[in-house]
Amino acid sequence: MEAKSSVIGATRIGNADFRWGERTYIMGICNLSPDSFSGDGLGTDIEATLAQARRMVEEGADIIDIGGESTRPGMEPQSIDDVDEELRLVIPAVERLASEIKVPISIDTYKYGVASRALEAGASAINDIWALQRDPRLAQLAAEQNVPIIMMSNQRDAPVDDIMPAIIADLERAIRQATEAGVPEQNIIVDPGIGFGKSLEQNLEIVRHLAELRTLDKPILLGSSRKSMIGLVLDLPADQRLEGTAATVAIGIASGADIVRVHDIKQMVRVCRMSDAIIRRRISHD
Repeated sequence: MEAKSSVIGATRIGNADFRWGERTYIMGICNLSPDSFSGDGLGTDIEATLAQARRMVEEGADIIDIGGESTRPGMEPQSIDDVDEELRLVIPAVERLASEIKVPISIDTYKYGVASRALEAGASAINDIWALQRDPRLAQLAAEQNVPIIMMSNQRDAPVDDIMPAIIADLERAIRQATEAGVPEQNIIVDPGIGFGKSLEQNLEIVRHLAELRTLDKPILLGSSRKSMIGLVLDLPADQRLEGTAATVAIGIASGADIVRVHDIKQMVRVCRMSDAIIRRRISHD
């Protein structure tokens, strides 16, 4: 099987060019929320956050994703105006990391108030898990600041039976909304949203049929790391889902994933390099 890149071209994120199709890029997860589902929430410990980010970069992360609100199953989304606690967690971390690590930072939020402050503090991209459904102003912000926006299909408010058509329709809506707000085409990245209102079988179907998202002509982000679907299949807690994550990453790359959002950088870099050697015919020892 040979993967066809979802797009031809590149996206500039901070000081780095992400050249889609050449290789699989790695997004390192930096959770600051103390109640993170995977038990890795760092809270306000800036030194621990910096140490984790530095380690991720050394191990091969291309971008660090910082989030300050738990999105674990069962959590109710906050009001888009409820930003104080999230700002308290993420802004000092973004400021510190932006000045001390060499890769770009994305802010994992669906709130304009948090995203705008994070961009001021040094973030270079917005990662919106509601694909503009909660706060459409994020599209205007991305356009004004000329930063990429990652938009994820989220079914928590409205579960569906036929998942792939629903995801594609939702992302088509989000892409249209973003472009109408002035976001350049090359600054839009899509994410099918493993978890987030989908059943186990639907999550497995997303990985199985990820290639269907290529019709959107946008880079595809896959965020399957340590997710509950792996726990349900393997009957394992979050901290023992490494091999399950590796399987989803490898299959995702074969189906067209351009960037993977993961916790375990060193191991997933190896999975990506091996997968890229097979799928993209790219051998690298960087």
